[in-house]
Amino acid sequence: MGRRSARAVPPARDDVAPLARLRRICLALPGTGEKVSHGEPTFWVGGRMFATFDNHHHGAPHVGVWLAMPLGAQEALVYQDPKRFFVPPYVGPRGWVGVRLDARPSWKTVEKVVREAYAFIKNPRPRRGRGQGEGAGGEGAGGKAATTTPPAERATPRDRRR
Repeated sequence: MGRRSARAVPPARDDVAPLARLRRICLALPGTGEKVSHGEPTFWVGGRMFATFDNHHHGAPHVGVWLAMPLGAQEALVYQDPKRFFVPPYVGPRGWVGVRLDARPSWKTVEKVVREAYAFIKNPRPRRGRGQGEGAGGEGAGGKAATTTPPAERATPRDRRR
């Protein structure tokens, strides 16, 4: 099943009906904004993108939206309904999911996954290995940075000679 040639794909337009409906859903969420990024309308919260419109982006044969999703959501959605959901290029390896909007989408489902993407980006969880939490170099129970290296091993060679 190959991709259609770029000539068979309708030209990108800013006035497509799915964009108007997607825009209403996204901008109804608190603190969201819209700007053009990579040639497509994108939706942001707290300085981070949570959704980007896909209007035949780079010759894709569909109109859709790409959404930032929590770990495991992309696989579950694409497995559950591969005609509606897809792994988008570029951001797919980071867990984003694509939703087709040009083939009579369930707007209830679209709104649900948009809200999930918004919540995921608005309230990010601390990442592992970034000094978050006790035992990882972050603040422990006493409010001071946790140290795992004993003082004798932290000393420089010059300090140990004394």
